[in-house]
Amino acid sequence: MFSSFSQPFEAVVFGAGGGIGAAFVAHLAASDQVSHVHAFSSQTSLPEHSKVKHRHIDIFNEASLMNAAAALKERAPRLILVAIGTLHDGEVQPEKTWRHMDSDMMQHVLQVNTVAPALILKHFLGLFPRKDKSVFAALSARVGSISDNNIGGWYSYRASKAALNMLLRTASIELARRWPDAACIGLHPGTVDTKLSKPFQGNVATKKLFSPSHSAGMMLEVVDHITPEQSGQVFDYAGVPVPS
Repeated sequence: MFSSFSQPFEAVVFGAGGGIGAAFVAHLAASDQVSHVHAFSSQTSLPEHSKVKHRHIDIFNEASLMNAAAALKERAPRLILVAIGTLHDGEVQPEKTWRHMDSDMMQHVLQVNTVAPALILKHFLGLFPRKDKSVFAALSARVGSISDNNIGGWYSYRASKAALNMLLRTASIELARRWPDAACIGLHPGTVDTKLSKPFQGNVATKKLFSPSHSAGMMLEVVDHITPEQSGQVFDYAGVPVPS
């Protein structure tokens, strides 16, 4: 894995305390092609590894993001993974009908799924080296596809992921002007056995419910095969483009 990257390279993971984020960190730390993993999380107690530097961050505080980026300015990461997101949280549940839409809930979902990744992108894309492959990848979702929406519902979550996809596409155009070897993409992890999907796993076939490690491994394989010409798109865990 990672044969397409210049070796060795530094990697960054946001959301390192979550199921998929922690799996990303584990895969990266186990790779001989990765020199260090900078694992950002709001949590303070995470598994130790000699190649992993755990860093506390507040993704909703732009000053915190600026300080984190400044600390990595000399490290020039080639892979930045954003594994943050929310679908439900206590009273916040995905809407089944437009009658369930609520302003505060929508703002919370958009803040986590769209605004926070956008601010990470703002402060970290410029850290990429000017030459050779680099990738910025954020977890998106197939339900963020407008053309693939055939059943409705989940207004806030769908809108937040659709907006994220547009931000990634727009950033990819700007990125190509100064970093022609880099790519900015979204990744659909499939249905993963984490707290996010737990209430909605009942109708998922056993073979389609992935462990965090399995999903993360497949997505990293996709990242390894991404080319600059594919920048701005969203890909699923198998490398198949997700329609916009």
